[in-house]
Amino acid sequence: MNIPFPDLTPAIPEIIISMVATFLLIAELVAKNKSPLGYIGIATAAIVMYLLPVSRGETFGGMFISDSYSTYFKLIFLINLILTILISLKYIHKEKADYGEYYSLLLFATAGMMLMASAKDLIILYLGLELMALSTYILAGIKRHDIKSNEAAIKYFLLGGFSSALLLYGMSLLYGITTTTDIYKIAQYLQQKETTPVLLLSMSLIAVAFAFKIAAAPFHMWAPDVYEGAPTSVTAFMSVGPKAAGFAVIGRVFYVAFYNLQTDWTAVFIAIAILTMAVGNILAIVQTNIKRMLAYSSIAHAGYALLGVIAGTNEGLNAMMTYLLIYAFMNIGAFAIVILLHKGEEIKDYDGLAKSHPLVAAIMLVFMFSLTGIPPTAGFIGKFNVFMAAINAGYTWLVVIAVIFSAISAYYYLRIVMNMYMKNMTEEVKIISSLALSGAIFITVIAVLVIGIIPSLVII
Repeated sequence: MNIPFPDLTPAIPEIIISMVATFLLIAELVAKNKSPLGYIGIATAAIVMYLLPVSRGETFGGMFISDSYSTYFKLIFLINLILTILISLKYIHKEKADYGEYYSLLLFATAGMMLMASAKDLIILYLGLELMALSTYILAGIKRHDIKSNEAAIKYFLLGGFSSALLLYGMSLLYGITTTTDIYKIAQYLQQKETTPVLLLSMSLIAVAFAFKIAAAPFHMWAPDVYEGAPTSVTAFMSVGPKAAGFAVIGRVFYVAFYNLQTDWTAVFIAIAILTMAVGNILAIVQTNIKRMLAYSSIAHAGYALLGVIAGTNEGLNAMMTYLLIYAFMNIGAFAIVILLHKGEEIKDYDGLAKSHPLVAAIMLVFMFSLTGIPPTAGFIGKFNVFMAAINAGYTWLVVIAVIFSAISAYYYLRIVMNMYMKNMTEEVKIISSLALSGAIFITVIAVLVIGIIPSLVII
């Protein structure tokens, strides 16, 4: 009897990432110096990035799809992985968290994100989500003897488990209504049926679960504590990867499966977006720890990116995707500077930085300007795109609200700039000397400036 073997070509990137992650777990047992493991991770990500364009099609009985949409998100995930490893190599050694499984978990989490982006079936989506989530829970607590890291991991695990339960309940209701877990078949079924309260409940539960993953208010409560307690390199990784993965599945599920319910889910996301921008920008003002400030900043940026989803058009979806790519560079760049300034986690640590380290201050200024959305940085291009997509879809009033909150954000971003250039240094700032970290900072600052000047490079 001949058993048909599926064509695994579309899933080759995920297979390679998973195999290397498993290999690193074994290699960690014999490797005294863990840095080579990190470089293996970077090389793997580069190879997978090269293979992405040729891994198109469907496999596993149509449950997994590799298309241009998923490929774009996978590019973001791999950039996030490479930059995270670069900023980690020296940092985790200094933090006494130089375990080989650190790099393996980064790869497993990335593989989970890639599965989520390529999910054509709710089962694959959930498997990818759990692979990503379980890996990031452990990464948040990788500093085993640090009570803040332990607290971050426990909070993230408990709240993450709760959101996963809501997602499963929503999926089970949707399966009960449609008798299928295929996203495209669900869309076909719902086109022929009327909206029911149970269907709306299912959609709401799924929206809430995804809102947790992107740290949107009021489901953001885990982000500040987890971002502060986790190692800074892990915080940088979590601020980009899981957020982008959450938006990837929002685009796939709501633009396809719930296409007929667009009026209903748009209303839900409008409320979430407004609350997210308000909470993120207002609470960031009172923070004294820069990691907590960037956590609330990350919440606010989720609100801006949601404008692209709310638009409900291809233009809006493309603008959201571009925004997330730009956000990856500017946010990881900002966290890289936090790592560069050893123990520079308090905002007061940046006082007088321009006098002692003018180049570092200038680079941080670029990232702060970009996060604010000031031209000619990439952040301005990202915000302009999502705002225009929302305006073209008829949500001018919502964009006005977003612009007001964006103006509020200038206060806490430019406060860092003011501290660096207009205050006197209170104590000597130590700089971590690392070629890999310097390379990550160089890549991110160049990307932010080049995209800001030549936006056609990334605009879809």
